[in-house]
Amino acid sequence: MIMDTTARPAVPGTARESFVDTGSVSNSAVRVSPLFLGLVGLTVLGGVLATLENNAARVGGVVLIVLGGWATSLCLHEFGHAITAFRGGDWSVRAKGYLTLDPRRYTDPVLSIVLPLIFVALGGIPLPGGAVWINHHALRSRRTESMVSLAGPLMNLVLGLLISTAVAIVPMPTGLAAGLSYLAFLQVIAFVLNILPIPGLDGYGAIEPWLSAPARRFGEKARPWAPLVLFLLLIGVPYVGQAFFGLAYFVFDLVGGDTLHSYLGQGMFRSIFGFL
Repeated sequence: MIMDTTARPAVPGTARESFVDTGSVSNSAVRVSPLFLGLVGLTVLGGVLATLENNAARVGGVVLIVLGGWATSLCLHEFGHAITAFRGGDWSVRAKGYLTLDPRRYTDPVLSIVLPLIFVALGGIPLPGGAVWINHHALRSRRTESMVSLAGPLMNLVLGLLISTAVAIVPMPTGLAAGLSYLAFLQVIAFVLNILPIPGLDGYGAIEPWLSAPARRFGEKARPWAPLVLFLLLIGVPYVGQAFFGLAYFVFDLVGGDTLHSYLGQGMFRSIFGFL
């Protein structure tokens, strides 16, 4: 998710065209946080446990894969926004620590990390978690703004593709395949959800620079509550939820996802919370 630190110009793109980019992404710009490495390590530990024969260890491993992997993907999602913005002219993201993959940098830890993880555990719907504050006036063009918004969901899609490919081509125990497949499916759900052109989501952020001023003003008013309304529709209106998950499974099939292992992984993950 992207937050705007500046008011937009009356005509999209006119306040940014003279910006000259004199920097580039380098090793000094991107420094990986130890906390992010800890999340990766937690996910790897889950993968090891998921290969064991002991059922409790295997279920615990799947839980760690999903929770650790999802928290890791939240950081990568926001990093996708930030690195694209940095390349597009907003160098302030480096000073804000967005290029470190530190989960603490992506707004409030409870609202941005803990609550989305709880929603994953309860309903299997990964709500948008973190957010990065982007100076849109520093970006070179409306096209750059759109790419910054799309970078986060595309990161989820790429992660879903990579994980699904690994499950398909690497022989692995059932527990590990189940945990990874469910994690891959969550990445696809996150992509489909975030790409929707609804105020407050990245899909709307991609088209917002091209909208008229009145349309953008309406979007600003709808931004605080539109995602909540969408979530209520997804869980409260069967046809809406069925259409959404139908689209998610279609995309999951396109990236080579293993639906059967995903179902198994979801069951193992939710069993520890007493929802079977």
